[in-house]
Amino acid sequence: MKRHINQRMAGLAHSEIRAMTQACIEAKGLNMAQGVCDTPVPPTVLRAAAQAMEQGKNVYSRFDGLSELRQAIAKKLVQYNGIVADPETDVTVSAGATGAFHCACLALLDPGDEVVLFEPYYQYHISALLAVEAVPVVVKMRAPDWSFSGADIERVITPRTRAIIVNSPGNPSGKVFSRSELECIAAIAQQHDLFVFTDEIYEYFLYDGRTHVSLATLPGMADRTITLGGYSKTFSITGWRIGYSVAAARWAQAIGAMNDLLYVCAPTPLQAGVAAGIQELPDSFYRDLARDYQQKRDRFCQALAKAGLTPSIPRGAYYVLADASRLPGTTGKARAMFLLETIGLAGVPGEAFFSGAEGKQFIRFSYAKIDSDIDDACRRLARLA
Repeated sequence: MKRHINQRMAGLAHSEIRAMTQACIEAKGLNMAQGVCDTPVPPTVLRAAAQAMEQGKNVYSRFDGLSELRQAIAKKLVQYNGIVADPETDVTVSAGATGAFHCACLALLDPGDEVVLFEPYYQYHISALLAVEAVPVVVKMRAPDWSFSGADIERVITPRTRAIIVNSPGNPSGKVFSRSELECIAAIAQQHDLFVFTDEIYEYFLYDGRTHVSLATLPGMADRTITLGGYSKTFSITGWRIGYSVAAARWAQAIGAMNDLLYVCAPTPLQAGVAAGIQELPDSFYRDLARDYQQKRDRFCQALAKAGLTPSIPRGAYYVLADASRLPGTTGKARAMFLLETIGLAGVPGEAFFSGAEGKQFIRFSYAKIDSDIDDACRRLARLA
């Protein structure tokens, strides 16, 4: 038969995150599986997007985004990240950070290239690599603090290795890579002439006084780092799909060409809303965001611990991996379904984030919820204690 699904699809499927979200809808449960971030959107962002629509800004933008948004991102990169980027040549606005990552993979990776990423990993990173026929290679981090060594990375480097992926703050672990860990990765990338894709979408979600370090700012890393970011999480606009990549002009040109091919442009009026948010919201907005989410983390992790689901305390982002091995079942999926069926609380089976058997003991939860939902989740967990 000549008609068939192509071979790239062999390793691809809809994510367990979406599967558990659908199961939660059917069970009428509380969805703490998907990081939908259904918290209030800053009014400044909403007003600016609505105003852009009313003013007729509903047509295509330039392939790499509105000038006002690229300039706002470039200014923020200098002030917050310490990255100097030309908004005309280095910044590409895309359909979310995931879209930006996919464009970068298409532009910079060849079939068969090996890409190193840290486990537990974000499932969409794996899927994007498989979609371009790259080969994911994992470095297993060690719980509960998700540590690794330079030797762990060196062991998996081969002549086919093209890039390393860093997700900090991380999904699903909440790991925040330290400066020394990033320096270790940078040294290896330079030694082996590798790209580093850094997914920094959770850069403002930092706890216990931690600060964000962008790998591109380390010596020798500006030309080989593709920095990925966005405001889906920060502004609670996950459905808007506004993200970006930052890279040296020669890489950004290729990434932009792929972005033009796949998406044409990100939604123009929504770009205007994000630009206004970056330009107008004060520094206190981001401090309050981190403080509020740290409080959500503390409350939810305390409830997990009381329920016998020991959490690996996240240092950033808004996810937590909990040890669910005491629950009935022999897989993470069975344990996640037990929780959904008994207390109506949805999480993601740990197998979605691990390549081996380690994943079956974990369930990942997202605490990007309004306070009343956090209270509800804690009450439900108390029924397990």
